[in-house]
Amino acid sequence: MSEPRNFPFASHAINLASPKLGAEVIYATDEFFASKERLTQDTEPKFIPDKYDNHGKWMDGWETRRRRDGGFDYCILMLKARGTVYGVNIDTRYFTGNHPPHASIDGTLSENNPNESTVWKEIIPKTEIIADSHNFIEVMSKDCFNYLRLNLYPDGGVARLRVYGHPTTNWQQHCPTQIHELSAIMNGGYVVGYNDAHYGNPWVILAPDRGVDMGDGWETRRRREPGNDWIVVALGAKGIIKRIEIDTAHYKGNYPDYCSVEAAILEGANDLLVLKDDVDWQNLMGQQKLEMDRIHIFEAEKINAIGPVTHLRLSIYPDGGISRFRVFGKLALE
Repeated sequence: MSEPRNFPFASHAINLASPKLGAEVIYATDEFFASKERLTQDTEPKFIPDKYDNHGKWMDGWETRRRRDGGFDYCILMLKARGTVYGVNIDTRYFTGNHPPHASIDGTLSENNPNESTVWKEIIPKTEIIADSHNFIEVMSKDCFNYLRLNLYPDGGVARLRVYGHPTTNWQQHCPTQIHELSAIMNGGYVVGYNDAHYGNPWVILAPDRGVDMGDGWETRRRREPGNDWIVVALGAKGIIKRIEIDTAHYKGNYPDYCSVEAAILEGANDLLVLKDDVDWQNLMGQQKLEMDRIHIFEAEKINAIGPVTHLRLSIYPDGGISRFRVFGKLALE
């Protein structure tokens, strides 16, 4: 079975196919054995040996019936967070004699749902798919897409589809005098790195809406040594910060005691360099007391006027969990 650690895009990019970002499978040629909606669920697939329904064995994924006509099945995925795709995972766990032997993926960028006249670009050619396994495949295209088509040859079942990439936003279309959520994934923000992420998925701190439970956020292990934990975020665009929101939803006995935020201008910097100690971080917001299970809003005199920035480092003291981190400001477009 392929391991995520062997594919950097699987650990350093965002799953654009997550329902948390509004992704949705809008069409499938067939879903006789298992619903297309299960294909993008954030949960890990599971196998229940004795579970059957009216169509046969219940499977946790998307599964089509056996084709007899020489054709192939496909589904269309809509990405609300349009972006550049770095790689995918066509996860066939628990699909053994019913997985597709081969698959391919096409992409398009469109203002409307695809139809028969849509022009698709192949981003993953017809590729052998291994049963009951992660199938990580790198994407070489640098184009932006908001619709993907997963093709199965000829039919079969896939447990989960993960699409790893970064969202993109055309900031030239936005008013520079308005306040924007510069950190939001939907606006191109992303997590560059962190010192610890023992629980949860760090990237969800930039996702829309409030967290649904304690697993829907970034949480570090219990710190047993001096120091504090931190996470670095790249903004979707360079901006002047006006407001910071830190949400500790569902974190009660494990929320951080304090937090602070530093900022820097690092345009064009490699993500690995951003995580080095020699970055000229400036104090954007000094240490602030946090409380359990609530939204904290910091603005006005709590935010230091340090000018335009591109990256932020959120520090928590000494450890704990953060559900959402939202940063609002004006664009600093040149």
